[in-house]
Formats: sequence, C-alpha cells, structure tokens
Amino acid sequence: MRQQRAIILIDGSNFYFKLRDLRLHQLLTFDFSQFCTFLAKDQQVTSATYYVGAVRTDGTGKTQQLYQNQRKLLSHLRKHNLRYSLGYLLKSDGKFHEKGVDVNIAVDMLIAAYENLCDTIYLVSSDTDLLPAIKQAQKKGKHVTYVGFSHHLSTALVANCKETRSLTRDDLLPFVTYKTELLKKTA
Repeated sequence: MRQQRAIILIDGSNFYFKLRDLRLHQLLTFDFSQFCTFLAKDQQVTSATYYVGAVRTDGTGKTQQLYQNQRKLLSHLRKHNLRYSLGYLLKSDGKFHEKGVDVNIAVDMLIAAYENLCDTIYLVSSDTDLLPAIKQAQKKGKHVTYVGFSHHLSTALVANCKETRSLTRDDLLPFVTYKTELLKKTA
C-alpha cells in the first residue's frame, strides 16, 4: 500500500494574525518544516505553500521596512522547503488589502485535485471564499482538512470540510523559538 500524499496550503495573512492573537507571531523563528510534519502525521508532504500579498515599496520608510521584512520571511520559508505564492497588496485609504491570494489558493487546490497530486489537502485558512474550491476538491475524492485556531474557528469551514484540526497555543509553542526574555513576557 502506498503512503498517503498530502499538500499544505497556508494563507499567510490569516496565519500571521491568528498567531498574533495567541502572541506567537514570530514568523522568522517559526519552524514551518516541523509544523508541516506535525499536520501531515504519517503522510508524505509533497508540497507546502505559503500564500501572501507581495509588498512593493513606494519609497516611504514604512513600505521599505515592510518590503525588507517580507524578503526575510520568504528566505525563511525557502529554508524550510516551503514554496510561496504571491498575490499583491492594494493600498486604499492608507491601508493595505491583499488581492489574489485566495484565488491562488483555490487554483492550487483544484490543480492538486484534478491532477491527482495528493490524497489530503491541509488548508490553513479560515477564509470562506475558499468553499467552492473545497467542495470541488472533495467531489474529486480529496480529503480536505481545515486547520483552524481554537480561539477563532470558521463554522462554515468546519461544516464543509471532511475534517477539522483545531490548533491551540500549546499545539503551536513547539514550533516557535523565542529568546528567553520574550518567552517570559508571553507566559
């Protein structure tokens, strides 16, 4: 019997803000490799992708800092063998809004289903815009597992995915490396 294959799709913005709620948003020290292994259990992870809007600098100090921070994150993801898929950021009324990220996730989910690239799709996102793609992937026989955060689960994703993994702060702590003084502040 062949080993079950899994792909992991991480909505970067969603992931960051859920970790921030738990005071664990140290993405540059987050062990994505071990996190993916933890999610997939005994399955073979054939690909893991982190989706995020691309920061473009407009010459201001703020966007330049955001751009540099994102470059560091993308380098960190590569070290952990995660692919990344970039949407874009639209600035409106002084705020940035991601565009194209959900579409990229949905397209990759459907490609994986239609090209039989996996048996299980681990979706680390609480975005209900992905429901049509989830339903279609499941019609193609793929097992879609919603990976959410216990403090903010999506009722619609729980109801529509084959399985839900609800992560707590304690589940995530082993993947975050803190300096001693940071750990004391968050305990």
